[in-house]
Amino acid sequence: MTTSNTSPLDLQADPRAAAEQREKRKKVIESSLAKRHRKEKSFRIFGFSSVVIGLLFVVLLFSSILAKGLPAFWQSSISVPVYFDPSIINAGAKPVQRQGESPAQYEQRFIEWQMNMGMVDWDALIINGIIAKDKSLEANRDDLSTMYTSSESYRLRDMVFADPSLIGKTKDIKVLADANVDVWLAGNIDRSLPDEQQQLSPEVRQLADKLEANGIIESTFNTNIFASPDSRSSPATSGLAGAFMGSLFMMMIVILISIPVGVASAIYLEEFAPKNWLTDVIEVNINNLAAVPSIVFGLLGAAIFIGWMHMPLSAPLVGGLVLSLMTLPTVIITTRASLKAVPPSIRQAALGLGASRLQTVFHHVLPLALPGILTGAIIGVAQALGETAPLLLIGMSAFVASVPATPLDQSTALPVQIFLWQGNELRNFFEGRTAAAIIVLLALMIGLNSLAIWLRKKFEVRW
Repeated sequence: MTTSNTSPLDLQADPRAAAEQREKRKKVIESSLAKRHRKEKSFRIFGFSSVVIGLLFVVLLFSSILAKGLPAFWQSSISVPVYFDPSIINAGAKPVQRQGESPAQYEQRFIEWQMNMGMVDWDALIINGIIAKDKSLEANRDDLSTMYTSSESYRLRDMVFADPSLIGKTKDIKVLADANVDVWLAGNIDRSLPDEQQQLSPEVRQLADKLEANGIIESTFNTNIFASPDSRSSPATSGLAGAFMGSLFMMMIVILISIPVGVASAIYLEEFAPKNWLTDVIEVNINNLAAVPSIVFGLLGAAIFIGWMHMPLSAPLVGGLVLSLMTLPTVIITTRASLKAVPPSIRQAALGLGASRLQTVFHHVLPLALPGILTGAIIGVAQALGETAPLLLIGMSAFVASVPATPLDQSTALPVQIFLWQGNELRNFFEGRTAAAIIVLLALMIGLNSLAIWLRKKFEVRW
């Protein structure tokens, strides 16, 4: 086997061989460049396609949620001129304690008055008000009571309880349509289905269409979704007020516990703790806790806070403590990353000028790391806001028909309320409510993330 080695002297002696050699090298370089350019172009196309596909899925998700949820912010209602007819409200005047009457006797008379008020035909007041808008509806008097939700009659009773002077007066009141009527008028039920598969009788469906055509039933903005708690007896009045207050109390507890404790822990571990096997074990466990499924924190909270400490079941206090434990690793890790991002020269300069270690950290390092610390803390709180699994294990999936006044009152949370509505048997009605609740939750989370970005820009310091 023979090999030909061309030395530089030979190339100088033979110009043709030198030209051929340069041409070969040029082709090799051009081929290599072309190959690298193809790979770069392919990677750019792949990266751009991935971004586009991701954005398409996001747009598809938000479009689906908005398409289903936005109509739920409007609901069918009837503006009724209710005349509080004294001949119907015949329970007498509200009792006043007489001179010389014992509290027990007054209480007995007051309870009897309340019982008599409960026997009043409040539905007749609403029906008379609807008929007053259209006299031809007198023939449909029996079906008119199915047009509005059952809780409206109790609302009239409570109004008279609060202000007995309403008796004998006329007041315009917006009455919510029944959930099934709202679903029918909104077009969420296939009108071609046979009568046995419809939720409303043919007479009620025709009456609902007639009232809508005459402008008696109108679609108005649904304030109940923000102002009312959940309801099973009157689905049309179901709202997010109780869940919103429960989430608010829990987020307050998370902010008051996880952020101070997490930031303080991170500062100590990063700036003051000695580097030994103990701190290494602590760091490893903090990183492991950040990857633990959230449902495990729910089991821990149920065992410790409810089983051992006997805290109230389904209370925002317990939910806030569980979410604080879950958020702590995130706050510690992000705070330590922000502290590490501060150049060592800042610390060296401060120490060189005579500052103590504590002064160096709190007067120089911490202000520079503040944007990252705030961002991590707010993102941790936003993550806790959307958690559902740990709350289910501490009883916050229970039905609560009231708005909590304190963190110790029973309550639910926004993500749990979404979970409950999604499984409601009145699917056609609560599907839209579920999407509307998701919009509210996403708006809160986007708002928190936007706040984190704004704070980062506001406090960002360039060095």
